[in-house]
Amino acid sequence: MVAQHPQTSVARPPAYRSSGRPAVPRQTPVRRSWTRVPLAVLAFTASIAFVMVNVVDPSSGAVASPYYQAPARFNGDVAQRLVVADAAARTVQRDSFGAEAKPKPIPSPEPTPAAVQPAPAAAEQEESSSSAPAAVPVARAAAPDPGSAKAIAYDMIVQRGWADSEYDCLVLLWNRESGWNVYAENKSSGAYGIPQALPGSKMATVGSDWASNASTQITWGLGYISGRYGSPCGAWGHSQSLGWY
Repeated sequence: MVAQHPQTSVARPPAYRSSGRPAVPRQTPVRRSWTRVPLAVLAFTASIAFVMVNVVDPSSGAVASPYYQAPARFNGDVAQRLVVADAAARTVQRDSFGAEAKPKPIPSPEPTPAAVQPAPAAAEQEESSSSAPAAVPVARAAAPDPGSAKAIAYDMIVQRGWADSEYDCLVLLWNRESGWNVYAENKSSGAYGIPQALPGSKMATVGSDWASNASTQITWGLGYISGRYGSPCGAWGHSQSLGWY
């Protein structure tokens, strides 16, 4: 086996052309190593990255140390703490205001009925009407029969000095009360006799025969009329107005 030896390049002397000028040797093209370029770029990039890391985070180098211990965050407190607050009373302050009720309309006053005056007592009415004239004109009464109760009454009126018209009023009054009956009696009130004395026993002041004697009853009756109404016509006018005397 024959060993191959590397060929040794022998420099040749420059050849001269016939023109008399020396010949220019031809240069062998230089081959560039492209494998060294990427390595340089990577080295440059790595150095730039290292510088930038130190600029951005100066402690990154220390962190990479096996003796580095990360400081506690939040000053040793837990990362998150929830605090449940107690129920708090909320105080709400509102603007004060006043409320006024709508005024009620004032009702128009109703007319007050006239107060009913109580009826005066019989004695007061009789006294106030003692001098009152007859309510209506009185017709003339017929002449009384002699010896009758009317004849007795007429004689007593004349003795008192009264006019004949007083006799006319007396006839109308006692016609209404008793019909000139000596024994006339009102069962409901107890009035008795011609003048309807209430009670009939009042006539005992004139005589004990008051229950049957016309003269006794007429005497008491004219005295009562004179004292209360002044005259028979005054008593008749009161009876016309109120229905009693």
